[in-house]
Amino acid sequence: MWLSPFFERVWLQDLIAVFVSFLLALFWLRVMDFLAHRGLIEQKLSRKIIHIGTGPIFLLCWNFFSSSPSARFIAALIPLAISAQFFMVGMGWMKDPAAVQAMSRTGDRREILRGPLYYGIMFILLTIGFWRTSPVGILALMILCGGDGFADIFGRKFGDSKLPFNHTKSWVGSAGMFLMSFLFGSVFILLFNSMGYFTETLPTASILLNIALISLAAAVVEALTKHDLDNITITLTSVVLGLMLF
Repeated sequence: MWLSPFFERVWLQDLIAVFVSFLLALFWLRVMDFLAHRGLIEQKLSRKIIHIGTGPIFLLCWNFFSSSPSARFIAALIPLAISAQFFMVGMGWMKDPAAVQAMSRTGDRREILRGPLYYGIMFILLTIGFWRTSPVGILALMILCGGDGFADIFGRKFGDSKLPFNHTKSWVGSAGMFLMSFLFGSVFILLFNSMGYFTETLPTASILLNIALISLAAAVVEALTKHDLDNITITLTSVVLGLMLF
């Protein structure tokens, strides 16, 4: 709770925290929108860079919030606001060509109503359901962001050898999914564990073993699931196994 020493009133701290967090998230999205709209980054790549980077930024911003029980709900307003924007753009109620260019595969605004919107909804649910007091939500977010994001990048770049049971996925993509899920999950869970956020401090060896098992399961589920729906299936897999193992 990095801002706690500077505020006596928790409501003011959380107000500042949500404002700063929203600005950082919006800045990240707009930079990627700008680069994709200008053609400086490939459309599919920009989509995945947004996918990968949003989670770590948001998790780090959790440290700005107070220890108040309401802090998780206030923090969830950030992905809620962004998801609402996704919905309005996807429905055509809001015109945002840069966002469509950055977050869709083909330039069709309706694609935002699938993968990107599901992604935002998972953020909302995990923030409210687990917050920073549990490794379960943190790991699920990192698998969703780092693992799933890099699976697509590695798969498109090096994935000539396709999986026999799903020709839209590759062995390299699945390996990238596992490795980056493990890396992102380990970094952030060990960070939050060292800061004393969890109800019970966990031994490092146990943490790494559990992360490896959950990352492997998530990689298998990702390989079996078609695009867009994997944002839901890998998150559910990570949460169920996380509740069992942590």
